[in-house]
Amino acid sequence: MEIKYLKLIKTIAEEGNISNSAERLFLTQSALSHQLREIEERLGLKVFLRSRNKWNLTEEGKALYELSVRILEEIDKSLSKIQDIQNGSSGKISISTECYSFYHGLPAFIQKMGLLYPDIQIKLAVEATHHPVSKLLSNELDLAIVTTKPVHASLKAIPFFQDEIFAVLHQEHPLQNKAVLEAEDFSDVPLIIHSFPLETVSVYEHFLKAHQIEPLKVTAIPLTEVALEMVAANMGIMCIPKWALASFTLPDSLVFKRLGSQGLQRKHYLVLRQEDQHKQYFHDFIQNLQETFMTLST
Repeated sequence: MEIKYLKLIKTIAEEGNISNSAERLFLTQSALSHQLREIEERLGLKVFLRSRNKWNLTEEGKALYELSVRILEEIDKSLSKIQDIQNGSSGKISISTECYSFYHGLPAFIQKMGLLYPDIQIKLAVEATHHPVSKLLSNELDLAIVTTKPVHASLKAIPFFQDEIFAVLHQEHPLQNKAVLEAEDFSDVPLIIHSFPLETVSVYEHFLKAHQIEPLKVTAIPLTEVALEMVAANMGIMCIPKWALASFTLPDSLVFKRLGSQGLQRKHYLVLRQEDQHKQYFHDFIQNLQETFMTLST
């Protein structure tokens, strides 16, 4: 059945007469009567009964009216949803990061966003870790957190915040008496990282590699709490920003050391496609993400 017939049934039932219904539907009374006859002939039943200038629904007509209301409401909702998407107030965002540190804050942030912005559907794409920019370019990801600003015409990089990587070691470690750790110190100690490859690990890519230093041994432990237990057992050194450990209860036996005299500073960027930067739901998401992680990193 065509939508125009559903509108006609609904309108006549609500107006109660042909005259008002024709005016509301921008039809002549003759055209309206003709369409009503078409419906009844096609369905083989009477939809309305006329009584003292009042058009009343038959039993079959009542069922058709209820159907018309449901279908037209669903159409209106769908059109409204499409309009919202066009206006940028709702949509989907798939986010990932090249640094495991952010996984200590992102789930809680996504949960908060679900309450504040229920029309924004957010997915944490853990599978895109270490190569989020390539996933952005292939449209498999919508937003990436990276430490190296990408240069690509189709991408927009927004400065996020800056943090510092510290070495975490046991207080009885041979290096604990040093004020700062130099790259050369890592040639004789086991290094604990979250995951391979080493090129995605900040302490290696931005500190050790520049001095052509390879750690004595590298162990990948994806769970921070397990990595901390290994450090507490004096089985190696891990390097991580302090804010990423804020949710953990750290043993008194652990100490933090700066990396180099200037410290190992990192700049983080939020990267998205140029075509998405003016969408309102991206703006809302990014603004809240910046506020949340600026608080964590201070």
